[in-house]
Amino acid sequence: MSTSVNPELAALTGDYTLDPAHTTIGFVARHAMVTNVKGQFRDFSGTLHLDGSDPAKSTAALDVTMQSIDTGNADRDGHLKSADFFKTDEFPQMTFRSTSVESAGGDDYRVTGDLTILGTTKQITIGLEFNGAAKDPFGNDRVGFEGTAQIKRSEWGLTWNAALETGGVLVSDKIKLTFDISAIKNA
Repeated sequence: MSTSVNPELAALTGDYTLDPAHTTIGFVARHAMVTNVKGQFRDFSGTLHLDGSDPAKSTAALDVTMQSIDTGNADRDGHLKSADFFKTDEFPQMTFRSTSVESAGGDDYRVTGDLTILGTTKQITIGLEFNGAAKDPFGNDRVGFEGTAQIKRSEWGLTWNAALETGGVLVSDKIKLTFDISAIKNA
């Protein structure tokens, strides 16, 4: 017996482009063991191919310009762009290419793929929630997703740190990636 397909999801099948004005690609890092520093990348592009009838046939691609990192502090941003962290002169892009998409039940999905930072590629899984679809005031068909992934920055060679007098380190190894995505269906 075949599984029934939700006609509303099937209607969403197609190719989409991320809307940078309504999308945030961000991160959260623990600083000095006591607080979170949040940041985002201001310059990126991405595409989605959604298959509402068979989510496993869906794909996602994201290209991020590392120079566009913004934590709200120019000195910190400069340090993050330097050889201590992202080496943006040598490695101007961070990329993600999905390798599989699976339904996790309801509006939840798991997108697994290859994240490349500093020329090193590792697999990550992003938990995404489908927030819905709508036609915007300009007649564009939009879809929205939000989600997170946890990574250890050391796995990509991001190992710079400083010890604290009270014990611990200045920057956590664990980084939370955050995604608030609005994508427009291609005409």
